Amino acid sequence: MRNMKRLAFGLCLLVWGIDANAQTDVWRTDSLQEVVVTGTGTQHLLNDAPVQTEVISHRQLQQYAGRSIEDILSGLTASFDFSENDMSSRLQMNGLGNSYVLILIDGRRLHGDNGGENDLSLIDPHNIERIEIVKGASSALYGSDAIAGVINIITKKHREQGLMLENTSRFGSYGDFRQHNGIALNYGKLSSYTNFQLQHSDGWQNTSEEAPSQTEYHITDSRNKTVNRHTNWQVAEHLTYQLTRQIELYADGTIYWKRIYRPCGHHPGVDVKTWDLQYDNSSVSAGGQWKLNDTDIITLDADWKRHAYNYVYTDTTLTDGYVNGRFTNFFPYFPGDKELQSDQQLTNVSLKGVFTLPYEQKLSAGLDYRYDWLKAPMRVAGGKATDNTEALYVQDELALLNPLYLTAGLRLTRNEGFGLRLTPKLSAMLKLADLRLRATWSQGYKTPTPKELHYQYIKNMNGVYLYLGNTDLKAQYSNYLGMSLEYTIGRLTMTVAPYYNQVNDMITLVTIPTKEAPGDLITKYDPIRVRKYQNMEDAKTYGVDVTVRYQTKNFTAGGSYSYLDTEANQYDSENDVMQKVTIDGMAHHKANVYATWNHAFTKRYQFGVGVYGRMSTKRYYQIDGNGKGYQLWRLSTSHQFGTNYRLEAGVDNIFDYVDRTPHGLHLGTTSPGRTFYASMTIRFNQGKKLSNKYKSNLNSNQNNEQD
Repeated sequence: MRNMKRLAFGLCLLVWGIDANAQTDVWRTDSLQEVVVTGTGTQHLLNDAPVQTEVISHRQLQQYAGRSIEDILSGLTASFDFSENDMSSRLQMNGLGNSYVLILIDGRRLHGDNGGENDLSLIDPHNIERIEIVKGASSALYGSDAIAGVINIITKKHREQGLMLENTSRFGSYGDFRQHNGIALNYGKLSSYTNFQLQHSDGWQNTSEEAPSQTEYHITDSRNKTVNRHTNWQVAEHLTYQLTRQIELYADGTIYWKRIYRPCGHHPGVDVKTWDLQYDNSSVSAGGQWKLNDTDIITLDADWKRHAYNYVYTDTTLTDGYVNGRFTNFFPYFPGDKELQSDQQLTNVSLKGVFTLPYEQKLSAGLDYRYDWLKAPMRVAGGKATDNTEALYVQDELALLNPLYLTAGLRLTRNEGFGLRLTPKLSAMLKLADLRLRATWSQGYKTPTPKELHYQYIKNMNGVYLYLGNTDLKAQYSNYLGMSLEYTIGRLTMTVAPYYNQVNDMITLVTIPTKEAPGDLITKYDPIRVRKYQNMEDAKTYGVDVTVRYQTKNFTAGGSYSYLDTEANQYDSENDVMQKVTIDGMAHHKANVYATWNHAFTKRYQFGVGVYGRMSTKRYYQIDGNGKGYQLWRLSTSHQFGTNYRLEAGVDNIFDYVDRTPHGLHLGTTSPGRTFYASMTIRFNQGKKLSNKYKSNLNSNQNNEQD
């Protein structure tokens, strides 16, 4: 007991011994003066951004203390839904899925495909400064995939001279463990930041019942988990070098590994898993920026990113599929063997310039080159597939008609398989005192992926399925119309944003008659269901998003509400007719509410507390049942000791709601019920004096923001 008292006393001395001159107002006030870049690719104050932009700020991220990017997005804005499983997070934004949402990290495309969805665990939640969300088609500026909108993850920047070390360790229920470590070194013209993240969960099982409609027998003792045990880690390095006052160069790279451990069961075809899933990612990027003057800048970025998806066998298994380009029956794998399912590599080069022109104009222009390479020996006839895309775009921001601001953009895209396509965008903003009226019309464009064109593989899961690509697919395009009214009264900001998005030639998997499948792939299976990618849907999503926010220095309260409806025309192959359906995963009503309070009791101790709620009505699906409506509530607390120590603790799903829908059917939420978490952040800063180089850049950036 005496030793424990001594330890506690020593920790108190350590915490209270923080430099008294250190900055203590870590609860910096977020306001409409925050600078955003995603809507136009240029800097604007949030209040004056020509394109409606939603921001999840640093203050919100700190107070919410989310365990993952999925947790953060679903908890802090009503526009998102997730249906997490082994393969992906199944992100949906205003009714459209992940393949129509472009996710950027510091303006560069995220690449990590799991089952057609981005692997969001590539994003370290403890290294996020803020998140910018732009809804609606943005292909004129960002190219393919930006049909539903863009999510731009802005990471933290470490500019202080000297050495900085930081560590965050987060522990939660069900063996949840998150680790973040960072080392920043700034010496003269050279800056380095090394980031390591580790994520682990033991997984959980909300039910042991299999859906009777999915199995031959009614199974109540399945070993399938709702979320399987998994581990992933990532190491990232970012280097910058200030060559001159005008030219800054950078280089970075990442290595990422993920393993999903699947339990072996005893019911054939249901919960017998003889392989785990493993992902191996890596990336290398380089580029720089050249400031021609205080307002004009040229940037060059070159990225190479790789995502490999493997089976790691845990028992002897006979498989069917393509081996070295030829279809093979009963190919044997043994425990410990690793089988490559797909190796996707992306090369992207972008050249961009931003120039200030006479008559209150700002011109952006650029060139993009993209090369996709896919290797899938077991899933693609021939084993490999490639795709090339080049694009030229231009955008003009015109402020001549103050208080009316116009932004017009146009992209010309050439794809090797689908030719030329123009995608325009036109936005307008009217400023009337504290009122902002915004409107956007834009088109989206998305060519089929190599997987959608060339995949052929057999999957045995609750039945035998044959999945087929389709080389006759057409490119998808969309028309988007959105408006917003934003009004600020003192500390209160309200936004109402209706929208309409129509996607033509939407690509989806359609069940087709078995007789239409290649004979060599179906002769040994009876029965078998065949699904093929086809342009069978013209989809519409429409609705309205409402946000309200009230903020003082210490108190913040608000919420968001999203109404959504969808329509889609889908081909019914059995009856040879088109039928109207809803888009899978749609919920008519979703909402988020929150209230936070923080107070600095002394210069060295600040306390914060937040209450959050998120709700959703029933989610609709065409097959396998609908997802139940739900509401989840969260309590979070934070304790800041000076600037170098921070403790966070809380409880999620306070009222212990669990969706116990049997396996094989759709869930409203995968939450395991009431869970607890706690995290500790320790930060060491050797020096805080800014370099002359950074001061010069900071002043230049401030000038650009004012312009």
